[in-house]
Amino acid sequence: MDAYIEKGGKRLRLGYTTGSCAAAAAKAAALALLTGHFPETVSLMTPKGLRLELAVREPRLTGDSASCATEKDSGDDPDVTKGALIFATVARTDAPGVTIDGGEGVGRVTRPGLDQPVGAAAINSVPRRMIREAVEDVIRLADYAGGLRVTVSVPEGETLAKRTFNPRLGIVGGISILGTTGIVEPMSEQALVDTIRVELRQRRAGGADHVLLTPGNYGSDFIRDGLGLDPALAVQTSNYIGDTLDICRELGFRGALLVGHIGKLVKVAGGMLNTHSRYGDCRMEILAAHGAAAGLPPEKAAEVLECVACDDAIRVLREAGVCEETLARVTERAAFHLAARAGEGLETGAVLFSKVYGLLGRTENAPGLIRKITEG
Repeated sequence: MDAYIEKGGKRLRLGYTTGSCAAAAAKAAALALLTGHFPETVSLMTPKGLRLELAVREPRLTGDSASCATEKDSGDDPDVTKGALIFATVARTDAPGVTIDGGEGVGRVTRPGLDQPVGAAAINSVPRRMIREAVEDVIRLADYAGGLRVTVSVPEGETLAKRTFNPRLGIVGGISILGTTGIVEPMSEQALVDTIRVELRQRRAGGADHVLLTPGNYGSDFIRDGLGLDPALAVQTSNYIGDTLDICRELGFRGALLVGHIGKLVKVAGGMLNTHSRYGDCRMEILAAHGAAAGLPPEKAAEVLECVACDDAIRVLREAGVCEETLARVTERAAFHLAARAGEGLETGAVLFSKVYGLLGRTENAPGLIRKITEG
């Protein structure tokens, strides 16, 4: 695909989704089944308004069905499905209309709250619509009066799924067929936020009123080793703490507890609800300021400002005897900014830790939120 976007001063090539691949393969297979010939390439208009022209791979035509594949190309996005073959098999049915299901390597939904109901193939709504519309175009072109059944499969899917969020979401047996625009934009923040939304929606559909949040793997480790809880209880927010709270509020959660490494949560104490380094790094300034408010001498505050890692700054605070009060202030400010973003109706709390020093601080309501989370 010869289309590009500019991000961070770089020219990045766009790709296309597994949903686009499945729709294009289904269109080509339907053409072969109803006309007797496979095209070398197949054209597909995506919901984004960009037209794709995809090569048809591994065509196979029998009397009652046709199958072929298109190759997933995610452009300059490091997607785990890049290069995978997405197959579609199309067969005649007696009943009119187009039915769609998943075959080998396409996951099955086992928990409520996802785009598809429990028991259905993990082929999301927009890809299903794309597949249906592509096949219906062929039906009209061929003046065919019967129905067609489309089965999407990905031979590598079960292996690839282990490198995705699917196991956490309760999608078993393969990957999901995804995409809302049909196009992959490299390094899309929205795609990551959408993944967080899916997991939160699933928790809410399962009856959860309160949710445990953590930015990443450090938090998951502390949840297990420091709090004695199952890390699977937590939804990982990455850097998108503010967006995650917005979603929690939209979905009707009543409470959220954020468990995070001091390196992330000290930024929250400074009002940064997206903690990615490209938006700033105010960690030492915040620690030095709160340390000074707690009585840290100027020369020690200057030493904190020269630190590279938060653990080193904590060492300085401990040596000066102001660590406990400083971290209490940091925790209080983190709680303030979390509550301000959450708004009314969503109780928030925080737990701060360090891999070197362990538990550093927690809001007063943290134990109560943990109880509510674990009791369901």
